[in-house]
Amino acid sequence: MTENALSGPPWLDRFRTEGPRMQVPPMFRPASTAREAAVLILFGEGPEGPDVLLTERAATLSNHAGQPAFPGGRIDPEDDGPVSAALREAWEEAGVEPSGVDVLCSLPELYLSRSEYRITPVAGWWREPSEVAPGHPGEVAAVARVPIGELVDPANRMMVRHPSGIRLGPAFDVRGMLVWGFTAALLTQVLDAGGWNRPWDTERVEDLPPEVLSLASRG
Repeated sequence: MTENALSGPPWLDRFRTEGPRMQVPPMFRPASTAREAAVLILFGEGPEGPDVLLTERAATLSNHAGQPAFPGGRIDPEDDGPVSAALREAWEEAGVEPSGVDVLCSLPELYLSRSEYRITPVAGWWREPSEVAPGHPGEVAAVARVPIGELVDPANRMMVRHPSGIRLGPAFDVRGMLVWGFTAALLTQVLDAGGWNRPWDTERVEDLPPEVLSLASRG
C-alpha cells in the first residue's frame, strides 16, 4: 500500500508534516548491523475522540514480556518493506484490516538495543476501523484503542525509575496499562509532533512496579 499524504481528518495535518522530521535521540540512533523491523502507529477516531492503537505483549514472551507496544515486528523476506510489514503485523496481532488503513507517512528509523532491531515506525489513518482482538494469544494479551485525550492528561503521566534509582524515562498509566520504555519514548515524540502534548509534572517519579520489573528482566 502506498502512502496517502492527503488522507485523514484535519487534526492529523500537523503530524503528517512534522512526523517524518522527528529528531532521533542518541540512544535510539540505528546501528547498521541490526535487523530490520516495523511498527504501526494507527490513528483512529472512536466514540471518545481521536485515539491510537496499542497492544499488550503476552507475559510468557522472552523479550519485552507484558509490555504495551505498537503492533509490529521484524520485516520478513516476503514483505514489500516497512509499510507492508507493519500492516501485516497489525493484522496478525490485532485483527486490523489492511484495506481499511491509509498510510500517512513513515517516521525516522529507531534502534531498539534490547532486541537489536532497527525499527521503522509507520503512521496510518484508520479510515475503516475493523473489530480488533488479540490475534496470537501466545504473543498478544490485549488490544486497546487509547484516546489521545487520556494519553496527554497530566494525571496519567509520570517518569519511572529502576529500584536502583536510574530513571527509565516517561510513562503513561492508561486503560489498566503502564506504557513505558521504548513505546512511551516514541509515543511522547508522536504526541509532540502532532501538537497534542500538554504540560505535565516531569518531577513526578515512580518506581517501576515489581511485577513489571520481573517481566522486563527476562531475555
